[in-house]
Amino acid sequence: MGIFNQTIDSLLDLPDNYEEVFEFLDAHYAKNKDPWGLDHQVIKSSLKVVWLLYKHYFRVRLFGAEKVQDRPYMVVGNHTGQVALDGMLLYCAFLTQVHPPKVLRAMVERFVPTLPFLGDFFAEGGAILGDRQNCEYLMQKGESLMVFPEGVRGVAKSTPDYYQVQTFTKGFYRMALINHTPIIPCAIIGCEEMYPYVYHPKGIAEKFGLPALPLSPSLLLGPLGALPLPSPVDIILGDPIEPPETLTVDSPDKEIEPYVTQLQETIQDLVRTGLKHRRPFKELMGLPDQRNV
Repeated sequence: MGIFNQTIDSLLDLPDNYEEVFEFLDAHYAKNKDPWGLDHQVIKSSLKVVWLLYKHYFRVRLFGAEKVQDRPYMVVGNHTGQVALDGMLLYCAFLTQVHPPKVLRAMVERFVPTLPFLGDFFAEGGAILGDRQNCEYLMQKGESLMVFPEGVRGVAKSTPDYYQVQTFTKGFYRMALINHTPIIPCAIIGCEEMYPYVYHPKGIAEKFGLPALPLSPSLLLGPLGALPLPSPVDIILGDPIEPPETLTVDSPDKEIEPYVTQLQETIQDLVRTGLKHRRPFKELMGLPDQRNV
């Protein structure tokens, strides 16, 4: 048992800069209570498990951390995989691999806070309902936001559509225009392979009022089949983009749409670049190579 416990302790480690991370959390969130329930102590206690997944299970690599300065950002990425593990890994990257650390406040859809257990857990980690009032409050406080403008459509993709970025909504861009917050485009590669064989019967999902209904042969294994495979994950950060001063939060859609489309294309290009350098994993399972998507 002694050797077993030592092995577990060696895996449940913390990032080398954990003291800096903990000091940051205490300095920014210990004194003032967060209106949405962010709990810096929960973040600190959860970091061991999250870091285990980040470092040892998904073996995440972050590219472009040097582009992040000590200022608020809106981090916009492709939504990928069948569950929100992409957000968790991006969150961990900015908390532990960016200096000084950042807590990315995830903008979530209305059904997320209603999820049993997970709703409270996300709120304690800093997630908020993605409406204009909430985002304006956080931006005034100098917080950084994490946004997946594809929404559920990003994760609810069948296998043939993996890594095809879906059409962005425009609301997030209006929120960036509140303080003309710079946008960091981001590509996340590897999460699609966590559940490699998936089909989404959208008609059935709509009939039952579900945002998505992923079906996979792995579910025949029961609870074991719900575990994500240890696909290696790469996170690629693009150059920050400054929203034009000529636009305001109340600008018409026709003026905002070209910038949203350009950002979507930028992220798709980052995805293509990431796929070219992706570590082999899916080919081992007989899946087609999508590195030329």
